[in-house]
Amino acid sequence: MPIPTADTTRRKVLVFRELPPDQLARLQALHDVTVANPRVPEQVAAFHAALATAEGMIGSSFKVDAALLAGAPHLKVISSVSVGVDNYALPALAERGVVLCHTPGVLTETTADTIFALIMASSRRLVELSNHVREGRWTRNIDTDLFGWDVHGKTLGILGFGRIGQAVARRAALGFGMPVLYHNRREVNVAQDAPELVGKVTSAAMDDLLQLADIIAVVLPLSDETRGLMGAREFALMKPGAIFVNGARGAIVQEPALLDALNHGGLRAAGLDVFATEPLPQDSALRTHPKVTALPHIGSATHETRYAMAQMATSNLLLALSGKQALAVFPVHK
Repeated sequence: MPIPTADTTRRKVLVFRELPPDQLARLQALHDVTVANPRVPEQVAAFHAALATAEGMIGSSFKVDAALLAGAPHLKVISSVSVGVDNYALPALAERGVVLCHTPGVLTETTADTIFALIMASSRRLVELSNHVREGRWTRNIDTDLFGWDVHGKTLGILGFGRIGQAVARRAALGFGMPVLYHNRREVNVAQDAPELVGKVTSAAMDDLLQLADIIAVVLPLSDETRGLMGAREFALMKPGAIFVNGARGAIVQEPALLDALNHGGLRAAGLDVFATEPLPQDSALRTHPKVTALPHIGSATHETRYAMAQMATSNLLLALSGKQALAVFPVHK
């Protein structure tokens, strides 16, 4: 009988956030898989033990910094079940030559739905008025002090005009007749990327957008350039009665400046799906502020979209570990 040889095609894979069973099975069919969620105290030891031999990792919403990477000497690929990559130490990945995959595209429409829902909810005071009914305070027709404000026809300013920003613009311009201003760090070829928006959106300098828009939505990735971008100066530029919506990353906003604009400035309301610290601390003034509609970071949180993200992330990892081009690789440079 011939002596069995080791299967050199199988890799050590660490799953650090649970996957749908069928996607986990795809990995297990080809590789040696450890599932260990470092957020669960009982699984921390198993996570670090698996990290020491892992060649591939897949998961999301966990800080993978340089110190953690130092404990993964064999790592070749990380597949993030996310489009944002701010949880990853990009310089360390570049230095090591580790491939970082992510999941753009599949969550675009769902996230745009969430952002536009926040625009609607903040302007029409939907959560506040729902609670008015739920708490038994609706005993007669509401007075003007509980009226909301129209969304249709108002000028929407979008900071960030990638896939999600363009999807928000379609909802606003084509569905609600809203003039749309956008500001993007790189030039956008609207005729090529979003031809249905030609003549319905206008590029603007950031300061001009802040001063002209009735509603401002942030759809920017978090980077060194955008961290703390929205501060006291920016909120002061907004027109009286403006509404601010953040569906990107909490750290883009200086939260004390936002609170000051709500309390003492002209900002009418804020719709927030993201915060500097998540989950939002119990003592945060944003949690119970009467002018804030706060959501628990649900931008892509639908059954359909989260499954599609897990499916894409699994495919990314399998392709990269086999030496093939993944579906979406984030450009990590030294």
